[in-house]
Amino acid sequence: MSIRTTPTAYTGKDIALGDLTVLRALPVRGRRMVGPWCFLDRFGPLSFTDGMPMDVAPHPHMGLQTVSWLLEGEIAHDDSLRSEALLRPGGVNVMTSGHAIAHAERTPREHTGKLNGVQLWTALPESRRHGAAAFQHLAEVPRVESPAGLVHVFAGSIDSATSTADHFSPIVGAELRVHRGHELALPLDEGFEHAVLVLDGDVTLEGQTLEPRVLYYLDPGRADLALTSTAGARVLLIGGAPFEEPILMWWNFVGRT
Repeated sequence: MSIRTTPTAYTGKDIALGDLTVLRALPVRGRRMVGPWCFLDRFGPLSFTDGMPMDVAPHPHMGLQTVSWLLEGEIAHDDSLRSEALLRPGGVNVMTSGHAIAHAERTPREHTGKLNGVQLWTALPESRRHGAAAFQHLAEVPRVESPAGLVHVFAGSIDSATSTADHFSPIVGAELRVHRGHELALPLDEGFEHAVLVLDGDVTLEGQTLEPRVLYYLDPGRADLALTSTAGARVLLIGGAPFEEPILMWWNFVGRT
């Protein structure tokens, strides 16, 4: 039987990354992880004509995966494996740090003047965190479309859509678009914990209005999710099996001690 506990709300906080201000939605006080997801930054929406609003110089990572998802704009990626990729909306970048990697992410010289998206991290399990580094760029992720909305699946599976991005724990990640005046209903893995973050628009979950800048945590045991919108909305969904290994995050590293 599906468990429908009231979502627990965690308010994010603004963080300055150079000239770019982002909303840090995870980790926050009282909630460090959702499945293997251990980090969530929301950047934009931002319009610009000059400069490079995203200009993250080369920096190292260990023990984690970075997952970059865009709603608008472009990000240029390069790393110490000599991988290069230009990320656009509808595609995903997944970088597996393993024992060590360095990368940079920047607004490219030729751009649309928009920046709007999320960057997430997953903690790698002990069996994989000392392995080789890797990078994947998917120009397009699978999607599920219905009269009620559109679901882009960038990690794991939802309904008939399965991302081909490599992950090392049971996981799900998706952008949910709820069409104006509709209810979007989706199946969930009951063994997963989940969380949703409003990206734009108005959204209600089982009669509860979801506020922007707030991560809503859903306990394991839910078999489905139903979101409604009056004017249309976009929502981020993340989830996974509870991560049983204790982790320690420091700067750009996820360790154990």
